Amino acid sequence: MKKSLLLILLFFAADNYAQLFPTLGGQRAGISTAQFLKIGIGARATAMGDAFVAVADDPSALYWNPAGLVQNSNNGVIISHNEWLAEISHDFIGAMYHISDNDAVGVSLTALYMDDMPVTTEFNPLGTGEYFTFSDIAIGVSYARKMTSQFSFGATIRYMEETLDKLKMRGVLVDLGTYYWTGLGTTRFAVAITNFGNQLAPDGEVVLIGKRTKTSWQAFSPPTMFRIGFAFEPYQTDEHKVTTSIQLNHPNDNSENVSTGAEYTWNDSFFLRGGYKINVEGQDLSLGAGVKMDLDFAAINFSYAFANFSSLGSSHRFSLIFNLF
Repeated sequence: MKKSLLLILLFFAADNYAQLFPTLGGQRAGISTAQFLKIGIGARATAMGDAFVAVADDPSALYWNPAGLVQNSNNGVIISHNEWLAEISHDFIGAMYHISDNDAVGVSLTALYMDDMPVTTEFNPLGTGEYFTFSDIAIGVSYARKMTSQFSFGATIRYMEETLDKLKMRGVLVDLGTYYWTGLGTTRFAVAITNFGNQLAPDGEVVLIGKRTKTSWQAFSPPTMFRIGFAFEPYQTDEHKVTTSIQLNHPNDNSENVSTGAEYTWNDSFFLRGGYKINVEGQDLSLGAGVKMDLDFAAINFSYAFANFSSLGSSHRFSLIFNLF
């Protein structure tokens, strides 16, 4: 009898786990393009395992959740640099400005780039002497409004362009976000849909072996992501604060996964952060720290984050945020 009950419990546990984390990664992987748009920005968010849509309340909300732009009254600027994998660099710069007590606007620029690479062919596997480049760029304009004291809404329109040697791919994408304070302590939850738009295909002509040319290319969907997050402070005093966050992520090109993160704040000037991702193959643990300095005209936040990739190594991210009074 006990063995039968144990088997039944194991069956239901396995079935529920499969529903929460369906193994669809192998079926959906590789069906979207413009992958650079999936790389998160800001060392604070990275250190917290990217569990950030319900935490974003500074200029990093330009990427994570535009509704977060009206969660404080300060204007601000963010500069983020990411030493990504395979000697790739990923940079983000953004600025936000409050046009009223309940409205804020922002602009952002994302760039991914690397050194020039040698051109190789079937007959010249060591290189032809020529070089080609690969780069990505995205420019976004955001608007957020505080509809009530508890509910906020935001949107971003983003133009992106990807360059691979002679090929260019262009598109316009949309982000939508909401932010809601429940009224129970500091609990809040947020929903964000990012990189929503039409299918994208490159333009350009490539000369193949035998002087053949190719001008038509397959179109793919952008990397649309649906995120729902919940955050609150389980412990908070004048000197100490602990922020925790959990987030369900639903990408259109991989399995659903869960991000968790926590941040300890001492005296609103020193921060320790950690995060863990569940059901994300090859990436799990992230750690980071930050310091805040108050000046006459602004509060300056400097943060660092380390993210571990089991097969590809690790990445290091630095960010600087100026919150202007």
